[in-house]
Parts: sequence; structure tokens; C-alpha cells
Amino acid sequence: MGTIHENGDIACIRPIGIIHSLYLQRGDAPRQGRLSDTESTIEVLPAYAEGLQDVESHPHLIVLYWLDRSDRTALRATPPGTHTEHGVFATRSPNRPNPIGFAVVDLVRRNGNRLVVRGLDALDGTPLIDIKPYSPGIDCVRE
Repeated sequence: MGTIHENGDIACIRPIGIIHSLYLQRGDAPRQGRLSDTESTIEVLPAYAEGLQDVESHPHLIVLYWLDRSDRTALRATPPGTHTEHGVFATRSPNRPNPIGFAVVDLVRRNGNRLVVRGLDALDGTPLIDIKPYSPGIDCVRE
């Protein structure tokens, strides 16, 4: 188990960048980013820009981000289009104890420390946590 700090936290997450999008509030964003062709820009902070080396060799990326405008006290949610409440861990609700957003995006282009992507549902100003290459052989579940 990881180290638990005095305040009960097990980890300290530091943003590595910021997401710029056309979505200013929750009602603006699509239910799922993959359902939209809208482009967003991921700006990686200069201190982490070196980590982008060779990122453009991956057409798809996994983006992790902090849903900073979410309700961290919510433990139940009703998914869109349903009338049935579920525990948040059985939903994709942004309201959850640790509001970490996850998206598989298409990399459109790289401009220095900025990545233009398609398929992201993050609001403008959302903190970026991490970027990883998407690998169909590893990340795609075969049923």
C-alpha cells in the first residue's frame, strides 16, 4: 500500500498542463467526448514539455484530467437516458470522490507543447494529469 499522509491522502497529484476547449460549463460538453468531432487543445506546461518527445507517433492518446468542477461528495448517480440510480463506481458520472476524467482522443497535430486533439469532453481550464499512448493490443478488451 502507498504512503498515507497525515490528512488521509495517499497521493499528491500535480497538474502537468491545462485543457483548452469550447466547453465553458457542464451543459456545453458532450455526454462522452468520443461522440463529438470538436477539437480541443492540451497545453503541457514547459516543465513537462520534454515528456512529449515522440508523442506524435501515436495517433490516439489516453488523456487523464482532474474534473475540478465536480461534486466529490456524490456516491450515487443516475446516468443520462435512465431513471435508475447507481453507485458512482458503476457509472461514468463526473461527480465522484476522486474526479479523474479519462478519454481516448485522436491526436490531430502537435505544435510544440500543445496537442490538438479530437474526442475530449473536458471543460475549458481543466487541469491535465497525464497523457499515455493508446495501444489497441493492450487497451481494447476483446469479448
